[in-house]
Amino acid sequence: MKVAIIAGSKSDKEIMDAAKEVLDDFGVENKTFITSAHRSPNLTKEVADIIDREFDVAIVIAGLSAALPGIFATYTQKPVLGVPVASDLMGLDALFSITQMPRGIPVATFGIGKKGAKNAALFALRILALQSSDIRKKLEDKAKEEEESLRKLNDM
Repeated sequence: MKVAIIAGSKSDKEIMDAAKEVLDDFGVENKTFITSAHRSPNLTKEVADIIDREFDVAIVIAGLSAALPGIFATYTQKPVLGVPVASDLMGLDALFSITQMPRGIPVATFGIGKKGAKNAALFALRILALQSSDIRKKLEDKAKEEEESLRKLNDM
């Protein structure tokens, strides 16, 4: 089981790394790609073809016009998880862009920036858990760990 993490710019590396860290913690194979829907449309199509052949889920990080998640959702039937990037408009432009896909181009949309990337990675893990009892068990164990840490804070 493999997850692709795609961003439109190398300046989004910190956000890509947030998603990668979650996937790595769960031992899920992943690979990062950088391509732009506008500046490198042919490369974007090539990467989309790789995603369609070799990956199970794509986390796509994009800012400004945020066209990249929709482009990937056009080229593949794999789940596309869109993560908006903060911008001069606080990332709302990217958030609205990713949530406004036309009929037939589904993209699940997450919060802006690193927190959104981490949640997208966790959601990707939940998708993979539909086919992997090992991943499901790791997710359940992680949830229990988090609850236990809160119980300790409350002396319970």
